[in-house]
Amino acid sequence: MSLIKTFLNELEQEAVSTRKMLEVVPNNKYDWQPHPKSMTIRALTTHIAEIPGWIEHGITNDGLDFATTPYNPKVINNTKELLEVFEESLAKGKSQLVEENEGKLDGRWVMRNGDTVLMDLSKAEVIRHSLCQLIHHRAQLGVFLRLLDIPIPGCYGPSADEMNH
Repeated sequence: MSLIKTFLNELEQEAVSTRKMLEVVPNNKYDWQPHPKSMTIRALTTHIAEIPGWIEHGITNDGLDFATTPYNPKVINNTKELLEVFEESLAKGKSQLVEENEGKLDGRWVMRNGDTVLMDLSKAEVIRHSLCQLIHHRAQLGVFLRLLDIPIPGCYGPSADEMNH
């Protein structure tokens, strides 16, 4: 099996769990944060929703320089908008996970801020990193939601909330 096919399968599987988690974010909690050093739910969920689009960027570009291309997250004000951004981002990522891009996976991708190199990865590693970031930040959102006493949907089987029903 090709790496592209493996990455596509994994992205599709993780998208199901991510979508379920994003769907339960209450509209009245977007400015909530568990700690002053933590992101707000708005910042965290926006980040999660945009991550699948990194795959498109990683395959179609050789890098990203924040000094010349500052990060400007989409403005999300409710869960409907959040899910729309996620679906757009997911479609972008999936659009590049096609067999004809298998040969690009050994190419390099560099994230920098001017002269400071933040990451220097193969394009395959960019995809893996994106998937890991999606899973990591989705788990972080699960903790935020748990602290708000919002039932958590299961990702790799039923959650404790689902087991009690």
